[in-house]
Amino acid sequence: MSQRKRLSASQNKAPNLPRSQQAEVESDDEEDVSFTQLTSTQVQRARENFTPVQVDRKVAEVVQFILIKDQKKVPIRRADIAKHVIKEYRAMYAEIMKRVCRTFEQVFGLKLVEIDPKSHVYILINKLESVAEEPVCLIPGNPKYGLLFTILSVIFMKGGVVKEALVWNFLKKLRVDAGERHDIFGDVKKLVTDEFVRQKYLEYVRIPHTEPVECEFRWGVRAEKEVAKKKLLEIVGELFEQDPQSWTQQYREATVAESQR
Repeated sequence: MSQRKRLSASQNKAPNLPRSQQAEVESDDEEDVSFTQLTSTQVQRARENFTPVQVDRKVAEVVQFILIKDQKKVPIRRADIAKHVIKEYRAMYAEIMKRVCRTFEQVFGLKLVEIDPKSHVYILINKLESVAEEPVCLIPGNPKYGLLFTILSVIFMKGGVVKEALVWNFLKKLRVDAGERHDIFGDVKKLVTDEFVRQKYLEYVRIPHTEPVECEFRWGVRAEKEVAKKKLLEIVGELFEQDPQSWTQQYREATVAESQR
Protein backbone atom coordinates (compact mmCIF):
# COMPACT_ATOMS: atom_id res chain seq x y z
CA MET A 1 0.00 0.00 0.00
CA SER A 2 1.47 3.41 -0.96
CA GLN A 3 2.12 6.07 1.67
CA ARG A 4 -0.55 8.33 0.16
CA LYS A 5 -3.19 5.59 0.21
CA ARG A 6 -2.34 4.60 3.77
CA LEU A 7 -2.63 8.21 4.93
CA SER A 8 -5.94 8.62 3.14
CA ALA A 9 -7.33 5.41 4.63
CA SER A 10 -6.36 6.37 8.18
CA GLN A 11 -7.84 9.84 7.79
CA ASN A 12 -11.12 8.42 6.48
CA LYS A 13 -11.36 5.96 9.35
CA ALA A 14 -10.47 8.40 12.13
CA PRO A 15 -10.71 12.01 10.92
CA ASN A 16 -10.94 13.50 14.42
CA LEU A 17 -8.15 11.53 16.07
CA PRO A 18 -4.76 13.02 17.00
CA ARG A 19 -1.91 12.11 14.66
CA SER A 20 -0.47 9.55 17.11
CA GLN A 21 -3.81 7.71 17.30
CA GLN A 22 -4.26 7.89 13.53
CA ALA A 23 -0.86 6.20 13.21
CA GLU A 24 -2.09 3.47 15.55
CA VAL A 25 -5.22 2.95 13.43
CA GLU A 26 -3.05 2.80 10.30
CA SER A 27 -0.75 0.28 11.99
CA ASP A 28 -3.72 -1.90 12.98
CA ASP A 29 -5.03 -1.81 9.39
CA GLU A 30 -1.68 -3.03 8.14
CA GLU A 31 -1.71 -5.78 10.79
CA ASP A 32 -5.05 -6.98 9.42
CA VAL A 33 -3.76 -6.98 5.85
CA SER A 34 -0.72 -9.05 6.86
CA PHE A 35 -3.00 -11.64 8.49
CA THR A 36 -5.51 -11.93 5.65
CA GLN A 37 -2.91 -12.11 2.87
CA LEU A 38 -1.10 -15.18 4.17
CA THR A 39 -0.85 -18.02 1.65
CA SER A 40 -0.85 -21.75 2.36
CA THR A 41 2.77 -21.81 1.17
CA GLN A 42 3.79 -19.22 3.77
CA VAL A 43 2.04 -21.16 6.52
CA GLN A 44 3.69 -24.42 5.46
CA ARG A 45 7.10 -22.75 5.31
CA ALA A 46 6.59 -21.39 8.82
CA ARG A 47 5.79 -24.89 10.10
CA GLU A 48 9.06 -26.10 8.63
CA ASN A 49 11.07 -23.20 10.10
CA PHE A 50 9.99 -23.73 13.72
CA THR A 51 10.36 -26.88 15.77
CA PRO A 52 7.45 -28.33 17.80
CA VAL A 53 9.25 -27.25 20.98
CA GLN A 54 9.50 -23.65 19.73
CA VAL A 55 5.81 -23.60 18.84
CA ASP A 56 4.89 -25.08 22.25
CA ARG A 57 6.90 -22.30 23.90
CA LYS A 58 5.17 -19.65 21.82
CA VAL A 59 1.74 -21.05 22.74
CA ALA A 60 2.71 -20.84 26.43
CA GLU A 61 3.90 -17.25 25.96
CA VAL A 62 0.59 -16.22 24.38
CA VAL A 63 -1.38 -17.91 27.18
CA GLN A 64 0.70 -16.08 29.80
CA PHE A 65 0.33 -12.74 27.97
CA ILE A 66 -3.47 -13.06 27.82
CA LEU A 67 -3.74 -14.12 31.47
CA ILE A 68 -1.71 -11.08 32.56
CA LYS A 69 -3.78 -8.74 30.39
CA ASP A 70 -7.01 -10.25 31.68
CA GLN A 71 -6.15 -9.45 35.31
CA LYS A 72 -7.59 -5.98 34.72
CA LYS A 73 -10.52 -7.46 32.77
CA VAL A 74 -9.68 -5.22 29.81
CA PRO A 75 -10.36 -6.68 26.33
CA ILE A 76 -7.28 -7.99 24.50
CA ARG A 77 -6.53 -6.92 20.92
CA ARG A 78 -5.15 -9.28 18.30
CA ALA A 79 -2.77 -6.52 17.20
CA ASP A 80 -1.22 -6.49 20.70
CA ILE A 81 -0.84 -10.28 20.76
CA ALA A 82 0.87 -10.17 17.37
CA LYS A 83 3.11 -7.22 18.21
CA HIS A 84 4.26 -8.27 21.68
CA VAL A 85 4.23 -12.08 21.53
CA ILE A 86 3.61 -13.70 18.13
CA LYS A 87 6.19 -11.57 16.27
CA GLU A 88 8.05 -13.71 13.70
CA TYR A 89 5.52 -16.54 14.16
CA ARG A 90 2.84 -14.45 12.43
CA ALA A 91 2.29 -17.00 9.65
CA MET A 92 1.30 -19.54 12.31
CA TYR A 93 -1.04 -17.20 14.19
CA ALA A 94 -4.23 -19.17 13.46
CA GLU A 95 -2.64 -22.47 14.46
CA ILE A 96 -1.09 -21.03 17.63
CA MET A 97 -4.34 -19.36 18.71
CA LYS A 98 -6.26 -22.58 18.15
CA ARG A 99 -3.91 -24.30 20.60
CA VAL A 100 -4.11 -21.32 22.97
CA CYS A 101 -7.92 -21.61 23.05
CA ARG A 102 -7.66 -25.35 23.68
CA THR A 103 -5.21 -24.75 26.54
CA PHE A 104 -7.54 -22.23 28.18
CA GLU A 105 -10.49 -24.61 27.97
CA GLN A 106 -8.73 -27.81 29.03
CA VAL A 107 -6.28 -26.46 31.61
CA PHE A 108 -7.86 -23.30 33.03
CA GLY A 109 -11.57 -23.87 32.39
CA LEU A 110 -11.68 -20.57 30.50
CA LYS A 111 -12.91 -19.65 27.05
CA LEU A 112 -11.31 -17.05 24.79
CA VAL A 113 -14.17 -15.24 23.06
CA GLU A 114 -13.86 -12.82 20.15
CA ILE A 115 -16.32 -10.03 20.99
CA ASP A 116 -15.55 -7.85 17.98
CA PRO A 117 -14.74 -9.79 14.77
CA LYS A 118 -14.04 -6.54 12.91
CA SER A 119 -11.46 -5.18 15.35
CA HIS A 120 -10.42 -8.67 16.54
CA VAL A 121 -10.84 -8.06 20.27
CA TYR A 122 -11.00 -10.91 22.79
CA ILE A 123 -12.07 -11.51 26.38
CA LEU A 124 -11.65 -14.49 28.70
CA ILE A 125 -14.76 -15.94 30.32
CA ASN A 126 -15.31 -18.75 32.80
CA LYS A 127 -16.23 -22.05 31.19
CA LEU A 128 -16.33 -24.35 34.23
CA GLU A 129 -19.95 -25.24 35.00
CA SER A 130 -19.29 -25.31 38.74
CA VAL A 131 -17.99 -21.73 38.57
CA ALA A 132 -20.47 -20.52 35.97
CA GLU A 133 -23.32 -21.25 38.39
CA GLU A 134 -22.08 -18.37 40.52
CA PRO A 135 -21.99 -14.89 38.95
CA VAL A 136 -18.40 -13.74 38.49
CA CYS A 137 -19.34 -10.64 40.48
CA LEU A 138 -19.77 -12.71 43.67
CA ILE A 139 -16.20 -14.03 43.77
CA PRO A 140 -14.90 -13.50 47.36
CA GLY A 141 -12.33 -10.77 47.81
CA ASN A 142 -13.72 -8.57 45.07
CA PRO A 143 -16.09 -6.08 46.75
CA LYS A 144 -16.19 -3.85 43.67
CA TYR A 145 -17.67 -6.72 41.69
CA GLY A 146 -20.35 -6.99 44.35
CA LEU A 147 -21.19 -3.41 43.43
CA LEU A 148 -21.17 -4.38 39.77
CA PHE A 149 -23.53 -7.28 40.48
CA THR A 150 -25.92 -4.89 42.18
CA ILE A 151 -25.94 -2.59 39.15
CA LEU A 152 -26.41 -5.51 36.74
CA SER A 153 -29.34 -6.70 38.86
CA VAL A 154 -31.02 -3.29 38.70
CA ILE A 155 -30.58 -3.13 34.92
CA PHE A 156 -31.91 -6.66 34.44
CA MET A 157 -34.93 -6.20 36.69
CA LYS A 158 -35.79 -2.88 34.98
CA GLY A 159 -35.99 -4.45 31.53
CA GLY A 160 -32.40 -4.20 30.31
CA VAL A 161 -31.95 -0.42 30.15
CA VAL A 162 -31.93 2.11 32.98
CA LYS A 163 -31.23 5.82 33.19
CA GLU A 164 -28.05 6.83 34.96
CA ALA A 165 -29.93 8.81 37.62
CA LEU A 166 -31.89 5.71 38.69
CA VAL A 167 -28.65 3.77 39.26
CA TRP A 168 -27.08 6.56 41.32
CA ASN A 169 -30.25 6.95 43.41
CA PHE A 170 -30.41 3.21 44.05
CA LEU A 171 -26.75 3.08 45.11
CA LYS A 172 -27.27 6.07 47.36
CA LYS A 173 -29.85 4.08 49.30
CA LEU A 174 -27.05 1.54 49.89
CA ARG A 175 -24.83 4.37 51.19
CA VAL A 176 -22.71 4.39 48.05
CA ASP A 177 -22.81 7.96 46.80
CA ALA A 178 -21.44 8.62 43.30
CA GLY A 179 -20.72 12.20 44.33
CA GLU A 180 -18.49 11.25 47.26
CA ARG A 181 -15.29 9.23 47.58
CA HIS A 182 -16.03 5.79 49.02
CA ASP A 183 -13.71 4.06 51.54
CA ILE A 184 -13.70 0.82 49.52
CA PHE A 185 -14.64 1.78 45.96
CA GLY A 186 -12.85 5.14 45.79
CA ASP A 187 -14.27 7.25 42.96
CA VAL A 188 -17.57 5.41 42.46
CA LYS A 189 -18.61 7.24 39.31
CA LYS A 190 -15.25 6.60 37.64
CA LEU A 191 -15.35 2.94 38.68
CA VAL A 192 -18.81 2.44 37.19
CA THR A 193 -18.68 4.62 34.07
CA ASP A 194 -15.01 4.03 33.19
CA GLU A 195 -13.55 0.81 34.60
CA PHE A 196 -16.68 -1.38 34.33
CA VAL A 197 -17.32 0.02 30.84
CA ARG A 198 -13.73 -0.62 29.66
CA GLN A 199 -14.00 -4.15 31.02
CA LYS A 200 -17.17 -4.59 28.91
CA TYR A 201 -19.37 -5.38 31.92
CA LEU A 202 -21.48 -2.30 31.27
CA GLU A 203 -22.47 -0.09 28.37
CA TYR A 204 -22.85 3.60 29.21
CA VAL A 205 -24.38 5.63 26.40
CA ARG A 206 -25.86 9.06 25.94
CA ILE A 207 -29.61 9.26 25.36
CA PRO A 208 -30.18 11.15 22.08
CA HIS A 209 -31.80 14.60 22.11
CA THR A 210 -31.64 15.14 25.88
CA GLU A 211 -30.85 18.53 27.40
CA PRO A 212 -29.29 18.56 29.91
CA VAL A 213 -27.44 15.44 28.76
CA GLU A 214 -28.75 12.13 30.12
CA CYS A 215 -27.09 8.73 29.89
CA GLU A 216 -28.27 5.17 30.38
CA PHE A 217 -26.77 1.81 31.35
CA ARG A 218 -27.07 -1.58 29.67
CA TRP A 219 -25.34 -4.92 30.21
CA GLY A 220 -22.01 -5.16 28.41
CA VAL A 221 -20.89 -8.10 26.31
CA ARG A 222 -18.71 -9.55 29.10
CA ALA A 223 -21.65 -9.56 31.52
CA GLU A 224 -23.80 -11.30 28.91
CA LYS A 225 -21.13 -13.99 28.56
CA GLU A 226 -20.16 -14.42 32.21
CA VAL A 227 -23.21 -13.75 34.36
CA ALA A 228 -25.98 -16.35 34.50
CA LYS A 229 -29.26 -14.41 34.48
CA LYS A 230 -31.17 -17.28 36.04
CA LYS A 231 -28.78 -17.44 38.98
CA LEU A 232 -28.99 -13.66 39.31
CA LEU A 233 -32.78 -13.84 39.40
CA GLU A 234 -32.63 -16.57 42.06
CA ILE A 235 -30.44 -14.34 44.25
CA VAL A 236 -32.82 -11.40 43.78
CA GLY A 237 -35.69 -13.71 44.69
CA GLU A 238 -33.92 -14.71 47.91
CA LEU A 239 -33.32 -11.07 48.82
CA PHE A 240 -37.00 -10.18 48.34
CA GLU A 241 -38.27 -13.57 49.61
CA GLN A 242 -40.12 -14.04 46.35
CA ASP A 243 -40.37 -16.85 43.79
CA PRO A 244 -38.19 -15.94 40.75
CA GLN A 245 -41.02 -17.06 38.45
CA SER A 246 -43.18 -14.26 39.80
CA TRP A 247 -41.13 -11.90 37.62
CA THR A 248 -42.54 -13.35 34.42
CA GLN A 249 -40.61 -11.32 31.84
CA GLN A 250 -37.27 -11.64 33.61
CA TYR A 251 -37.75 -15.36 34.25
CA ARG A 252 -38.55 -15.97 30.59
CA GLU A 253 -35.47 -14.03 29.48
CA ALA A 254 -33.27 -15.85 31.99
CA THR A 255 -34.55 -19.24 30.85
CA VAL A 256 -33.87 -18.41 27.19
CA ALA A 257 -30.40 -17.09 28.04
CA GLU A 258 -29.60 -20.28 29.99
CA SER A 259 -30.60 -22.48 27.05
CA GLN A 260 -28.18 -20.57 24.83
CA ARG A 261 -25.16 -20.81 27.16
